Amino acid sequence: MIQYRFISFILGIFLSILAGAMVIPALMDLLHGDPDWVYFAEAAAITGFVGVLLGLSCKPDAPPSLEIRETFILTVSSWMMISAFASLPFILSSVAPTMTDAFFEAVSGLTTTGATVFQDLDYAPPGILLWRALLQWLGGVGIVVMAMTILPALKIGGMQLFRNEFSDRSEKYLPRISQVATAILSTYLLFSTLCSVAYWLAGMTPFEAICIMMSTVSTAGFATSDLSIGSFNSPWIEAIAIVFMILGSTTLLLCTRFLQGDVKSLWKDPQVRVYLCLLLVASACLTGWLWQTQQYDGLTAFRQGVFAAVSIGSTTGFTIGDFSVWGGFSVIFLFLLMFIGGCTGSTAGGIKIFRFQILFKAAQLQLRQLRRPHGIFIPLYNMQRLKESEFMSVLAFFALYIFCYAALALSLTLCDIDVLSSLSGSATILGNVGPGLGDQISYHGNYSALPDPAKWIVMFGMLLGRLELLTILIFFSPSFWRT
Repeated sequence: MIQYRFISFILGIFLSILAGAMVIPALMDLLHGDPDWVYFAEAAAITGFVGVLLGLSCKPDAPPSLEIRETFILTVSSWMMISAFASLPFILSSVAPTMTDAFFEAVSGLTTTGATVFQDLDYAPPGILLWRALLQWLGGVGIVVMAMTILPALKIGGMQLFRNEFSDRSEKYLPRISQVATAILSTYLLFSTLCSVAYWLAGMTPFEAICIMMSTVSTAGFATSDLSIGSFNSPWIEAIAIVFMILGSTTLLLCTRFLQGDVKSLWKDPQVRVYLCLLLVASACLTGWLWQTQQYDGLTAFRQGVFAAVSIGSTTGFTIGDFSVWGGFSVIFLFLLMFIGGCTGSTAGGIKIFRFQILFKAAQLQLRQLRRPHGIFIPLYNMQRLKESEFMSVLAFFALYIFCYAALALSLTLCDIDVLSSLSGSATILGNVGPGLGDQISYHGNYSALPDPAKWIVMFGMLLGRLELLTILIFFSPSFWRT
């Protein structure tokens, strides 16, 4: 029997936290004399009332234990319900012309995709800009917690590999899981503080520094201007963004260990090593292309190439220039980079580096087996023996990812979206990147030109990519609902 009562109790807690977060932009608008503070107060009251009502009425008598099926239901229902209530300020303030646009912006923020349907952000009320940033920042925390605790238990896409990484090994550093979560949250807060201070010292206003910081450390991509980071035209700001985009897209648990004195923890991890090398190679390729085609001088080519590689590679989606006009090589290169993503246990989206490493090991193992049919080969990943079930989980994830990508692209074309926008849009929403290519999806990540049916498809794709595919797709299996 599914414990819907306990699930509703947890959802009530989440909604109460969300209501408390709504007070922050309300105070910001009140201090600026903007009348939109009323809408945030109303949204906080509605959300808080529902959250407290669920919390009090569904409080369990004893601490229950969630089974696998209930964990799936709680994970998906929490992201969907929080997205629905997070859209209330956009609806009440009329900053979003339709409910579809309001829900789109909330889903994009919480999934750290960074796609937007809002225009004229330079003139938007401060509370709205802050709320968009807060949604990304809170979504980033939720993503890390989900990657640490839920997905390894559910064995989604090979994430069971990190069950020991995030629990057994962690006991050597911090004896309880709650302490591990607290330490990682402290690291997230530390990165947030350092990033906002650095932005402020580089020339941003305190408000801009806080909003852009939340987008950077969560690798999300919402900005306070339609021109994204390019509106500042500052190499120092771009350099700070690059550093914290990389930190946000690496495993936060390893960053925590690094700060605790284990200075070799980051470089010893094979996923982090490959990821950093990938960003280095991508930066060099784009810089070389831009310089060789004489689109920019050497320094500007380096500045544009490195920023684009890190922004897309980390799935943040910030832009400082129109990469859609750089030529065929750079467009295809960045398009492929959208699929890869960052490290597991980070705020980044995409397929994740470790899955590509395991796919390579599977191919390597197959080639060795063909050469020596009777040989016995033991594949290892991060000093752990890879089981056949882990190989199958990763291979199944790759197959589903390609299938979902094709289905999303075809669905968008049915909504009269041009081919390039459909192909790039499907890649960027499934990888939670943001910017796209084509006539109807801009390189700034603006999706306002899409019709409403296409926006709902995009929203489904963002949740599908953020929740690692199977967490949602399993709901379409009849056997999942059988007792």
